[in-house]
Amino acid sequence: MSRIGVGLMAAALLVYLAVAVWLAVMFFAVGTPVSIGMGIALIVLAPIGAWALVREMQFGFSADRLGRTLDAEGGMPPVETELTPSGRIARADADALIARYAADADAAPDDWRARYRLGVVQDASGRRKDARASIRQAIRLARS
Repeated sequence: MSRIGVGLMAAALLVYLAVAVWLAVMFFAVGTPVSIGMGIALIVLAPIGAWALVREMQFGFSADRLGRTLDAEGGMPPVETELTPSGRIARADADALIARYAADADAAPDDWRARYRLGVVQDASGRRKDARASIRQAIRLARS
């Protein structure tokens, strides 16, 4: 299912870039200073948006690959606590679990598996920013 989403995002990116370039050309054709400025803005902002989307897609592919590898090895963190109806770790249990997985990751600073497990627990606790940072670190460690 996620591969379909990635394909749709890539198609949407191509449409976005084509429309942005077309609009930029149309703005340039008007020839007023404001329209030329708008055209320049489209030419500058469209590639920045494309770059950001490509980076997110690379992160997603890398995180997915590591997650599948860790799951195949049987190394994903087990469900150790009661989950909320939304599937998150209950707040009362989250801090203790995160502290334990953080200690494991700190004890093995070169182990991408420990860092990835920390990211999974952080994500399940609703700490997405921390989870993304941990998983990015796991990706860097796995590459080296």
